[in-house]
Order: sequence, then structure tokens, then C-alpha cells
Amino acid sequence: MSGKRLSAHPAYTYPDYKSSALRGPGREPVDLGEPGAKQSSGAGLESRASLAGRFKAGELDHDLTRSARRGGEPLGERIAVSGRVLDERGNPVRGALIEVWQANAAGRYRHKADDHDAPVDPNFHGAGRCVTDGEGRYRFLTIQPGAYPWQNHHNAWRPRHIHFSVIGDSPISRLVTQMYFPGDPLLDLDPIFQAVPAAARGRLIAHFDLGLTQPEFALGYHFDIVVAGSGATPRDDHGSSAK
Repeated sequence: MSGKRLSAHPAYTYPDYKSSALRGPGREPVDLGEPGAKQSSGAGLESRASLAGRFKAGELDHDLTRSARRGGEPLGERIAVSGRVLDERGNPVRGALIEVWQANAAGRYRHKADDHDAPVDPNFHGAGRCVTDGEGRYRFLTIQPGAYPWQNHHNAWRPRHIHFSVIGDSPISRLVTQMYFPGDPLLDLDPIFQAVPAAARGRLIAHFDLGLTQPEFALGYHFDIVVAGSGATPRDDHGSSAK
């Protein structure tokens, strides 16, 4: 993949994000050239195998406010998150599988490895999925995630964020990233967000959208995802297990 395509993405290792030193490769990446280019052996790089129509989602998978109820509403501010998934040419990526995972309103994940001293919400499991429509659109209804402490450095707190995984109609449209919220004061202090080149950081911040806001029910946020090209949404290169 060319340097131009990588320009929006964080380096594999970023000193202020300490665990990236253990996750990042120690050698320079090998440039495989453009997708579909012939290799010296005469074999082409298989990158356009169609995945169209292979993904499904359940009726409530997109609605994290209802999919895990056990007798009550999940706690916190309801939000609607919607946008489009686009390829490097600005065309919609149809039939892409979008998966999200996040902390609850108190800043805790529904995961045994999360030992943050914050309550677990029995009516919210913090994970969902949907499939993009013919215009590349997706939509989730969820709860505003809370900030939470992590042990990267003294008094370290992660900004509010939602993890996104995109599997499009071909292997080259695979993307894992994080979506942040406008006006969060923790963004300037967060090594994961700051690892992204400055010119591309805005692509990770959702925009408040009154048109998506549901009266008396949920605030709306718009977040487009570009899977490749010079305008790509920055990847979470440090691994999807990063909190």
C-alpha cells in the first residue's frame, strides 16, 4: 500500500501510547503495490473477491438500547449514530457489515477483562451490528458512552468513543477505527487520538446533526467512514483490543 494511502493513519508505534511499542512491527512494511498488480511470480494479488450479500443482521442488532434489556431501560443519554460507508472514489459501499462496541454510560465495558470501578448496566451489552443499504448508509441507536481511566500514564482517561469495524464488499475495504464526540476536552490529552496525523484527526470526530435527532428521545450524530484512499478514515492500527 502506498505512502499516500497511509498518510491518514497513525504510525504502528507511538511513544506516548506505551502498549503500541509491544504491538507494532519492528521492521519496515513491505509495499505490495496497487491492488490487483501482478507479482514477480505472475500471480495477481487477490483483493477483489466479492463479499456482497454475505452479511446479515438481526432485527434489534442495530438498536443497543433494546437488544439487551432484562426488564428495564439502559441508563444514560440515548443517541442515534448514522452515516455512509464510502470507497476511495466516494462511491457507496453497499452491503457492508458494520459492527460497533463501546463502554456503557458509566465508562465500563461488558467484558470480564474490564475491572474499572464503575457499574455494569444489566440492560446494555454495548455491542451491535448492521448492514449498509444501497446508498452505503448505516444507523445505530445506542447510549452515549462514558469516559474511563486507563493505565497508559498518570491520571489517564480515554475520551468518549465508539469502536467501529467495517467489512465491505471486498477484502481491501476492511477497516477498524474509533469514533469520537465533538467538544470532548480529553481529545487533546489522549495518546491514541493524538497518534493520528493532525490533518486527519477531524475525520474521527462525529458531527452533531439535528436532522438525525429524534424529538424528545435521542440526539443525533453523523459519522461517515471512508475505507481507502487519500481521504480514508484513520485506522486503529494499534489493534481493536485497545480500549
